Amino acid sequence: MQGTEHGLLIPRITESRRPVRDGMRFQELSSASSALNQVGVTGIPPLQGSLLLQAYARKDEIERSFFTTSKVVTRKLTPSSLTAHIVQQDGGVFVLQKMPSFSLPNVDLSERSRLRAGKKMNGLVIILIGIVTLGAGYLFYGRWLAKKWGIDPDAKTPAYTHEDGEDYVPSSKFTVFSHQFSSIAGAGPVTGPILASVFGWVPVLLWLIIGGLFFGAVQDFGALYASVKNEGKSMGMIIEKYIGKTGRKLFMLFCWLFTLLVIAAFTDMVAGTFVGKGVDGMTAETSYANSAAASISMLFIVVAVIFGLIQKHVGKMNEVVKAVVAIALLVAMFAVGMALPICTTKSAWIYIVMAYLFLASVMPMWLLMQPRDYMTTFMLLGMIIGAVVGVLVAHPAMQLNAFNGFTVNGSSLFPTLFVTIACGAVSGFHSLVSSGTSSKTISNEKDMPMVGYGAMVVESLLGIVSLVVVGAVAVNGTKPDGTPFAIFSSGVAGFLEKLGLPVQVATVFMTMCVSALALTSLDSVARIGRMSFQELFYGDTTDPAKMSPLQRVLTNKYFATVITLFFGYLLTLGGYNNVWPLFGSANQLLAALVLIALAVFLKTTGRTGWTLYIPMFAMLAVTFTALIQKTIALVKNIAGGQATFLVDGLQFIVAVLLMVLGVLVAFSCLKKLFGKNRAGQAA
Repeated sequence: MQGTEHGLLIPRITESRRPVRDGMRFQELSSASSALNQVGVTGIPPLQGSLLLQAYARKDEIERSFFTTSKVVTRKLTPSSLTAHIVQQDGGVFVLQKMPSFSLPNVDLSERSRLRAGKKMNGLVIILIGIVTLGAGYLFYGRWLAKKWGIDPDAKTPAYTHEDGEDYVPSSKFTVFSHQFSSIAGAGPVTGPILASVFGWVPVLLWLIIGGLFFGAVQDFGALYASVKNEGKSMGMIIEKYIGKTGRKLFMLFCWLFTLLVIAAFTDMVAGTFVGKGVDGMTAETSYANSAAASISMLFIVVAVIFGLIQKHVGKMNEVVKAVVAIALLVAMFAVGMALPICTTKSAWIYIVMAYLFLASVMPMWLLMQPRDYMTTFMLLGMIIGAVVGVLVAHPAMQLNAFNGFTVNGSSLFPTLFVTIACGAVSGFHSLVSSGTSSKTISNEKDMPMVGYGAMVVESLLGIVSLVVVGAVAVNGTKPDGTPFAIFSSGVAGFLEKLGLPVQVATVFMTMCVSALALTSLDSVARIGRMSFQELFYGDTTDPAKMSPLQRVLTNKYFATVITLFFGYLLTLGGYNNVWPLFGSANQLLAALVLIALAVFLKTTGRTGWTLYIPMFAMLAVTFTALIQKTIALVKNIAGGQATFLVDGLQFIVAVLLMVLGVLVAFSCLKKLFGKNRAGQAA
């Protein structure tokens, strides 16, 4: 069997009775065929040069193998599952890594490829589908919800009635939108769709659209709406008002535990993105891109404070002028950061990020977080627009399979897909932003649909862009090797290069963008975690003068911040790969609890709430299934002696606590929701 594709030679199938072993090493001699002879494979035509090799085999009564060679890895030629793969080349020495076996039909590969190529979806079509459906959802369903719930443009919002210059700060529509979008558009809309793409692009696209419009955006808008209608109170305080004090205490404990997972996962991601040295095999180009992005991020903090002070003392700025100033500062920071990169280790960056989170948690909103989020939004929107334009130019075909089955690599579509894709579809974390920070800065109720529903729609679009990016660089119908951030960055950087942007600038820009995605969520979650810890110990009053000495300490914002960051740091030691599955499950369970609480609020106040019933029951089923699966896996690790306390032990404790708290909160809320209807409470 011989054929060619993309100019690459596919030699005929040859026979070998010597199985390929994991870790097998062989030395290249005069040619690749000589090297293959070392593992008992003969009959390959001479292949000159130092080449990367990939070996595949069909298990039969004897070993049957074929080989492809090229100076670049010939991944597009491969079947979906490998028997052996060359993972290392060092001075002509090749190392084989054992992979799962597969059944290879007796069909010419070039013909198979031609057949598949004709069925591949164009990435541009998927982007257009996303824009049209998401836009229609915002215009029709979002507006319908606003009409059903009721918007009063003449009502004074909490930003005015409780203005304190710290948390309650009246702000323009785009300023609040930028804070909401920057905070919720963390690593999730990039990480989730790329990881979930192993199931195929169709289920990912459907969940991003359906979940985004009917689950996520409804939750985000609902939490913002309920908070604004209740004096800017957090979801925990709203639960106390409509469900009871016990429900509030349980919910705030759940929220605080959840923020620890977010801090752990995202801090590890950011530090890994900034690392410039101390990593084996890191190239000079990668080190520079990471270090330059880190330098730009540090400049962001300093410039944000300056920008905040200017706005505070100059007075209200025209929105156009404000935008021009923000974009000019962005360009200047990029230029300085690329000229003066900061190169250090991952552990150092973890400490630096923690120090920044402390500042973000205790400083006034107008001084750091709002101006930083405002500038970041322009960068993130530029990234989305650049990626979309890049797709218009490149119009890449989706190399991902449309659907890979209900079970892939031992993971089932349910519940894995729905907890892997959180941000971009539905995320409980978003409700904490909506009710914890954004609701306190809304200056007019008519701004709420754009901030609450609209920001989620844009995030879902970012998730679809991520799907198209991974689809463009997919290998054998599934995502390539590498972290989601690396896949996304390299993919979009490639699109930007097609627009004429220098490769170095494109790489630094994308590295900065993906780090900003996580960092803008991190500062918000640190502040929300601090506030959640404080609310755990609030009694009937928030006045320190009326509290006991212990209560004053526990509700002190500096003490609450230190405690929150300390436990977040401990979980960081496990790395994001270990924390992410638990984070995803907890995140979606939080969404389910918030949806139930919002349904209670809407019912109690005489508003339409039936639209929340299907989402809340669906998320309860998803999350409890996922948490049980994760807990069983952790128990197996602990029982098998493969666990460490700071990784598996802490995760096990958190998982059990989340399940117990989830059951208690859900029971309290559902009992209230489906109990006897009382007289409506105006809000």
